[in-house]
Amino acid sequence: MEFFCYHRDRPGSLPLREELREEHWSYMDRFAKEMIARGPTFATDGETPTGSVHIVELPDPGAARAFAFDEPGYQAGVYRDVLLRRWRNLLGRTMWDFPGGRTGGNRFLVLGLGAERAAGPPPPAGRDELIAYGPLLSDDGTAWLGTAALVRAPDPDTARAVLTAGRYADIEVHEWEFGGRRT
Repeated sequence: MEFFCYHRDRPGSLPLREELREEHWSYMDRFAKEMIARGPTFATDGETPTGSVHIVELPDPGAARAFAFDEPGYQAGVYRDVLLRRWRNLLGRTMWDFPGGRTGGNRFLVLGLGAERAAGPPPPAGRDELIAYGPLLSDDGTAWLGTAALVRAPDPDTARAVLTAGRYADIEVHEWEFGGRRT
């Protein structure tokens, strides 16, 4: 099962986040084979972290909850909340398989949150700029609750246009970058 996990930073937690960086990375290293995508989100200044995205394949919802809530930053109080949802990888690849590579261009997390629907939208045409794309689902995987996309785009408005506005109660756009250790 695939899961989308977004830890949102608590205001003022940047020093603690920085102090726990190595613990966070060591924890995530344990899930390297299961990771579909990962990376931090940033404020509009492009420098101040605001959260941490992980899309990961795990055996069941219990394992996903353990993944999200055993994370060292969560345990220490870095995050104000966690969005944890079942997810389906409609592109069938990881971020490391993204043809656009790890660098170059602006990257964004786009979250479309909405009411339950029978099925979420398919990926838009022109997948070349999509890094990851899939529906956010209920715990049992049967109800569509929204869509999460990682996208390369010139600006936030172009990134937002990946999702159809009328389909969602709200669309959030966050600056994002490929995460993990630099090797």
